[in-house]
Amino acid sequence: MTAIKNIAIIAHVDHGKTTLVDKIMYHCRLFRDNQNTGDLILDNNDQERERGITITSKNVSVVYKDTKINIIDTPGHADFGGEVERVLNMADGVLLLVDAFEGPMPQTRFVLQKAIDLGLKPCVVVNKVDKPNCTPDEVHEKVFDLMFELGAEEWQLDFPTVYGSALNNWMSDDPNEKTDNIEPLLDMVLEHIPSPKVQEGSPQMLITSLDFSSFTGRIAIGRVQRGHLKEGMQVSLVKRDGSIKKTKIKELFTFEGLGRKKVEEVQPGDICALVGLEGFEIGDTVADIENPEGLKTIAIDEPTMSMLFTINDSPFFGKDGKFVTSRHIKERLTKELEKNLALRVQETDSADKFLVYGRGVMHLSVLIETMRREGYELQIGQPQVIIKEIDGEKSEPVEELTIDLPEEVSGKAVEMVTMRKGEMLSMETRGERMIIQFMIPSRGIIGLRNQLLTATAGEAIMAHRFKEYQPLKGGIPQRQNGSLISMERGKAIPYSIDKLQDRGKFFVDPGEEIYEGQVIGENSRQDDMAVNITKTKKLSNVRSSGADDKAKIVPALKFSLEEALEYIQKDEYVEVTPSHLRLRKIYLTENERKRNKIV
Repeated sequence: MTAIKNIAIIAHVDHGKTTLVDKIMYHCRLFRDNQNTGDLILDNNDQERERGITITSKNVSVVYKDTKINIIDTPGHADFGGEVERVLNMADGVLLLVDAFEGPMPQTRFVLQKAIDLGLKPCVVVNKVDKPNCTPDEVHEKVFDLMFELGAEEWQLDFPTVYGSALNNWMSDDPNEKTDNIEPLLDMVLEHIPSPKVQEGSPQMLITSLDFSSFTGRIAIGRVQRGHLKEGMQVSLVKRDGSIKKTKIKELFTFEGLGRKKVEEVQPGDICALVGLEGFEIGDTVADIENPEGLKTIAIDEPTMSMLFTINDSPFFGKDGKFVTSRHIKERLTKELEKNLALRVQETDSADKFLVYGRGVMHLSVLIETMRREGYELQIGQPQVIIKEIDGEKSEPVEELTIDLPEEVSGKAVEMVTMRKGEMLSMETRGERMIIQFMIPSRGIIGLRNQLLTATAGEAIMAHRFKEYQPLKGGIPQRQNGSLISMERGKAIPYSIDKLQDRGKFFVDPGEEIYEGQVIGENSRQDDMAVNITKTKKLSNVRSSGADDKAKIVPALKFSLEEALEYIQKDEYVEVTPSHLRLRKIYLTENERKRNKIV
């Protein structure tokens, strides 16, 4: 039996979890000296690297002073909160990482609450103490107040703390004494995080996470609570509803370094991956074949937002993508359901439209972006918030929103949030910045980020997380400006764009192919307007050749996927293909739009 410690690292987005895991791996000599594996090693898919966030939780294990430490790196963004809750079941303690300048943020609070409820031992790491104007001691106080507020017990409130900078590779017990490595952090883990409690009895393991391999199918990941699991062993699966299924473990793997190591037997307390189980779900228990006993199952978060996914039926369909039919889209969404738990897919009365439910715009846009890179073409409708009926009253999801911005523009931000039915909870000054907290309906957050960044010259930092369902708050003002719609199919001509620039802002560059019904810009007024930008200049010999002005064209506005989803109105779609993002009206011709006008 080797000594084992299981820890999860939790924190708000960008507080440095993945960077800290890098340094632990380097310190425990997981790589040879001549291997340069770069940084943010665990963010291994393209989107995680581009967005700079962790999307799926990862397991890695290191050996320090003859103790095997299983580390779980968790996502920090609120849309992936369901992922964090589940993986906390595998840990015996958590490292709570807090930024020495920002202090505990909304997501920290949400994840910490789960960890405290599960009875895990917290250890606090105050990171980024080399930032200017940071206040490590005050942050330590705030973490204590937060834990007290969340109902932590006395043994949890007596938490150890280390200070340091993960980026610069040092940790210390005192923020003013700089060391040259992160050993104080690892020593704290060995000293304070309890070893897994091993109970006597038949084997039990709760499946808390899934992986998928195209060779072996679905892989169940979890921590063995008691008993030993062996390769080729017959086991029972205790389902959520209490029913029992017989199945067999074909292969067993434990985590070693960044990879997995095939083993014949797993001891209790270790985290392992099982291959070959059939028909399992998250929250099922792998138990003894003779007398199976189930463990308490896990609740999975409900989705709060839905989007309509449909096939691409624009005039340009099939030009970029490999997978364009409804069968392809349906198969891909079904495959995603196997590992993406907070997702739901519902078929509609039309064979080529699917309602996809998720945790937020970010959660769904990561799926759309992944599909787009795999060669799918599809169209997405406006994100809709899920309205539930609770005690006979219509209710909508409400979120806690924190905005961090310069003091001089705070008035503008408060005004924007209150227009969207937000209520201010608190306002505090930190240096030259203000941190304001609101309660706001989820509907009000859609499209807010763009407006807020414009109003604050890109300085605002926004974070929000789902709180609860509350009675419907009434109407929220939509986008004020109408759209500029193309009347013709063809190439965008610089001459026409130049002459129409006073009508609004354009989203297309000169020379770009466009089609009738495509949204090519934003009108400077409230209503939609159809314009023709495929007209060339008439070259008759009536005009004098020298009287031409140069065309001066303002660069086109280009949206990212999330911005496009938040920008569109009810009667518009975002057309997503591997190399283009286009906005379009659902009805492409003027006559159809008038006939089917959405009032």
